[in-house]
Formats: sequence, structure tokens, C-alpha cells
Amino acid sequence: MANAKTAKASSKKVNPALMKPLQPSKELAAVVGSDPLSRPDVVSRMWDYIKKNNLQNPENKREILADDKLEPIFGQKKVTMFEMNKHLAQHLS
Repeated sequence: MANAKTAKASSKKVNPALMKPLQPSKELAAVVGSDPLSRPDVVSRMWDYIKKNNLQNPENKREILADDKLEPIFGQKKVTMFEMNKHLAQHLS
């Protein structure tokens, strides 16, 4: 039984494209730093910033309320957590 679990776990591979370091835009660098980062690292740092600054809508935790640093990234005052990655993609090259 342990072999079946091991085989299943090892069959999952991380997409190397997700791990490629990307350069954040000037707007995004104000939140995550200016060094190249992988997409998962960017998302992790965004969530650190959102939680540290209490930017989740208390009535709907799926909504992120943009402050002065996030509004240039999102282009609006409020986005859902599902829309965030679409906006982040526009600020990574």
C-alpha cells in the first residue's frame, strides 16, 4: 500500500514554467520587491502583504480591498482572490 502512495506522489510534477523567475513591474515591486521571483513566490508575498495590512473584506474574505500600492496593480479598488492572478500576470515579465 505504501508503494502505491509513493508512486502517486512522485507522478505529480511541478510545471517548470511556474518556477521560472520573472521580473515584477515597478508597481508590483513596491509590494513584493524588485528581485525576479517565481509565480508562486509572488502570490505568497502578495498574500503576506494583504494579510499584514488587513486588506481582505471582513464581510467576504474572497475579496481583496486595494490600498494605494495594490490599486495600480489591480486597476480597481476591489478584486476577488480568483481575479488576483490575472492582474499579477500583467505585471510579470
